[in-house]
Amino acid sequence: MINVTLRQMRYFEALAQHRHFGRAAETCAVSQPALSVQIKELEEVLGVQLVERGARQVRLTSFGEDLALRVRGILRSVDELGELARASRDGLAGRLRIGVIPTIAPYLLPSIVGTLTRQYPEADIRVRETVTPKLLEELGEGRLDTAIVALPVSEPAFEEVPLFSEDFVLVRPGEDSGKPVPGPEGLREMRLLLLEEGHCFRDQALSFCNMQSAAPRELLDGSSLSTLVQMVSAGIGVTLIPEMAVPVETRSAVVSVARFRDPQPARTIGMIWRRSNPLARQLTQVAEVVRQAADTLRASCSPMI
Repeated sequence: MINVTLRQMRYFEALAQHRHFGRAAETCAVSQPALSVQIKELEEVLGVQLVERGARQVRLTSFGEDLALRVRGILRSVDELGELARASRDGLAGRLRIGVIPTIAPYLLPSIVGTLTRQYPEADIRVRETVTPKLLEELGEGRLDTAIVALPVSEPAFEEVPLFSEDFVLVRPGEDSGKPVPGPEGLREMRLLLLEEGHCFRDQALSFCNMQSAAPRELLDGSSLSTLVQMVSAGIGVTLIPEMAVPVETRSAVVSVARFRDPQPARTIGMIWRRSNPLARQLTQVAEVVRQAADTLRASCSPMI
């Protein structure tokens, strides 16, 4: 009988994900030599090489790639046993892994995490901030319990719970305050600053402007909303940001903020989780915490626009 341990599988899954012994060891909170020893023992137990060890990068062998898929499924099933046990309790306890898109995380997370920590002191809240495609991948693989994203995601395997809608606002240089607010047609004639590829907010802004793509001189990309607003402050162009970002992103920038005419561009934010997740009842409670935090934040933003 082949004796493979859960520890070996978790270490191997981390290595398959990061393709780097050091980063995998950091993820597993162990030393690199300890992780390397477990991977070597796993190879000896199975009698086959799993990784090609290079100077800078680790590559999985063909068998290693196949094994990584099987291991991921096994670990997901093991984690669901723990979720099933937690679901039998009345409150929320243990590890809760929440994914959040970058255009929400800096503004909403402090309130959410603080409230969840007070209401569920036995919960170990862990947050992962990244773009929507990565969140969907990690949620589907069981590496996240839930994610806060822009809806819809239209994935049959995920439950979608709408939480709130928020408007997009126009950010212009300070000297443009009081000028008429352009519509989608006017924006297409301006230098529009947007988040780089991969951010759903970029696609939403382009959709409002009826722009599928644009020449490089017409668009400038930034890695964060903060970068975009600072570029606007420098007179480089204009940008759109979600309403909840206004207090944080405009406090140190000489810009003006204005609402668009109706129908205003907007997005719906919600929480998603796997339909098979036994923690659905607890996650519904978490969703209510997120909704209340968002309502409070948006109420404080409105007078500033």
